[in-house]
Amino acid sequence: MTNYGYANCFTYTDCSYTDIVTIPDAKFKAKLVKANANSGNQTVKDANEKYIVVDVNKNGEIEISEALMVYKLNVISSDIATLQGILKFTNITELYCDFNELTTLDISTLTELNDFSCSDNSITTLNITGLKKMTKFSCSSNKIESLNLSALKEIKYLNTYGDQLSTLNINGLTKLESVEIRGNGFARKKTLDLSEFVNLIDLVCSSMELNGLKLPNAPKLERLDCSINYLTSLDVSRLKLKTLLCFRNELTTLDVNNSSNLSTLDCNSNLLQSLFIKVGKAITNLNFLSNYNLNFICTDESQVDIVRFMPIKPGFYCPNVNSYCSFTPGGTYYSINGNTKFDLNANGCDDNDILVSNVKFNILNGINKSEFVADNTGSYFLPTGAGSYSMTPKLENPNYFKISPESITVYFPTETSPLTKNFCVTANGSHQDLEIVILPTVPAVPGFDAKYKLIYKNKGNLTQSGSATLTFDDSVLDLLKSSTSVSSQTTNKLVWDFSNLKPFETREIEIVLNVNSPTEIPAVNNSDILKYTATINSSGTDETPLDNNFEFNQTVVGSYDPNDKTCVEGNVIKSQLIGQYVHYLIRFENKGSYSAKSIVVKDVIDLSKFDISTLIPTSASHSYITKISNNNKVEFVFENINLPFDNANNDGYIAFKIKTLSTLQVGDSFTNDANIYFDYNLPILTNKATSTFQTLGVQNFEFSKYFSLYPNPAKDVLNISLKNDIEIESMSIYDILGRLVIAVPNAKNISSIDVSKLRTGNYLLKIKTDNGSSVAKFIKE
Repeated sequence: MTNYGYANCFTYTDCSYTDIVTIPDAKFKAKLVKANANSGNQTVKDANEKYIVVDVNKNGEIEISEALMVYKLNVISSDIATLQGILKFTNITELYCDFNELTTLDISTLTELNDFSCSDNSITTLNITGLKKMTKFSCSSNKIESLNLSALKEIKYLNTYGDQLSTLNINGLTKLESVEIRGNGFARKKTLDLSEFVNLIDLVCSSMELNGLKLPNAPKLERLDCSINYLTSLDVSRLKLKTLLCFRNELTTLDVNNSSNLSTLDCNSNLLQSLFIKVGKAITNLNFLSNYNLNFICTDESQVDIVRFMPIKPGFYCPNVNSYCSFTPGGTYYSINGNTKFDLNANGCDDNDILVSNVKFNILNGINKSEFVADNTGSYFLPTGAGSYSMTPKLENPNYFKISPESITVYFPTETSPLTKNFCVTANGSHQDLEIVILPTVPAVPGFDAKYKLIYKNKGNLTQSGSATLTFDDSVLDLLKSSTSVSSQTTNKLVWDFSNLKPFETREIEIVLNVNSPTEIPAVNNSDILKYTATINSSGTDETPLDNNFEFNQTVVGSYDPNDKTCVEGNVIKSQLIGQYVHYLIRFENKGSYSAKSIVVKDVIDLSKFDISTLIPTSASHSYITKISNNNKVEFVFENINLPFDNANNDGYIAFKIKTLSTLQVGDSFTNDANIYFDYNLPILTNKATSTFQTLGVQNFEFSKYFSLYPNPAKDVLNISLKNDIEIESMSIYDILGRLVIAVPNAKNISSIDVSKLRTGNYLLKIKTDNGSSVAKFIKE
């Protein structure tokens, strides 16, 4: 710091002449001379932040000693053409000369200057070399073509908005926190690389005709404005933004899922096809208008119904909005993990005990209830938001077992995350309980191979041994493959012996059967019924024998939708199963041109027909978890399934069982369908699987008033003629044991049925119409 005074002048000598600062611009000089602390011309501050008078001796000039009193100078909007003389103000730390008529400016020797603003002038030449204490630099809306700031290592704030910069050198300015360089052309049609500026908090680089933008890993960056450019991609995955303005670019996708603090997002007028805004909360100011190709938005589950009705343009909305881009909560989340084991040797759960797969947990978060079914490894991972969570394991037969602990309660973020909690299951008494089911994984088509899974499980708490049996008509079906060696094979029967089936253990046998073609004897045609019965036996007495036998009547088809839903019990179910389990199979197939990373099967359960608390997944083609929320929404999540698209490997399925309500009655129908989500594509809606509880012989109207059958007895063809105006919906033929043998699901224009393959005997024809149903007997000769 320099000090000049009058100590060496004689009292009679006027030496002020040599100390006068030359200030040729009258308006600049007047601004200084008139500066004072009391009037409106508060232009100058001293080192103590007080407004002061500069022309102390009131001679109308500014002496060097007076210039040295100036620490902060504000001459904004003063019509000044030149600041010549400013270099004598060597103590100045802040200089504001915006909105003047400056064309050149040299401040290179003002080494104490740390805050400088010269915006909205016509400056073409600016000398700022040597200003090593500069922390704030604003020089927007000038005519500067080249600017080298690389020596200003302390600079934190930079604004060159609206200059005509063709070059800007800010290399090495790693302390930068706020940068506004919008409206310049030095990176036109190029990628702007700002990766070294890791301390950024605010960045504005809009209207620069950028082709690309490389952002820093800046954990404090809160605001980014890169709007009105030609950006085709934007990676903000490492940032925690609060505001993102990226409108009027050429982005086709935008992912801000990691920006949990985001409150403003404007991405209108891009080319967006997908938008990822799962940030853990509502984005207060959200605008994605004029993205006419937008077909997928991923957001938090709580925001789905809100975002779904935000328009792309007036009257048009994004067709696919869900939360399936990730399977953890948006924003900051916590997690509970662990495993569930069965104490097989009654000495406490340890490494030698077996893991229990697909355990269901009841989750209580305040008043919000949900359920979660772990995967088939026996371990679980439950991501949650902040708050209190109670977690209670729920087994199919709770009276067979005891669980320790019975439940856990955790509170995040007080608890450490991830938090590990294991559960130990022990036997409660002695219970023998087996079940068996058969699933058709590939439909039966005449002349082709049909595939099945025979699935049996030990639901009890004792290890068991026994046999599983499958009966079928081997005159029309030929066994090609069994994944487990057949213990014995006789006419129409396959038997597999099993041993040491542990509690909670499930085993599956994959079976391939070739179906006779229409030209073989006996022939198999579309709509024929293939009847199967699966049975499981052991030496003990089973506590629930109803599920030791499973009947499956399969309708032969000519073609099929690979994404479908089936009630395995059939379209017509005997009334004895009211209030009991029915089984569903949902199949899916990747028909795209690339692998499906993740798949979600969503099923909304009709609570007027089903008891959702009894839903249990039974089998799947790939690893999955199950979520049950909103009372009746079930989601089977195949995360990272990576399902291929080639025909040999592009199939999958999920199967579950659920009890119907015991209040249902004979004649009641229940319908279920599902939506299948492949990555970010629109969901595929399956068919509606409709089943009806019926007791054969019960009818809504007299058969003979509406129909006649001939010939009766019938040998090859049974004809049906209409006597009145009535529309047939479906026809079914049952044997005297009530087993479905022929089904004609779409019978509107059908007037005859081929019965040539039926064995001789008595049968029932059931016709379902728009007025109800009716039954008639006929004889097959």
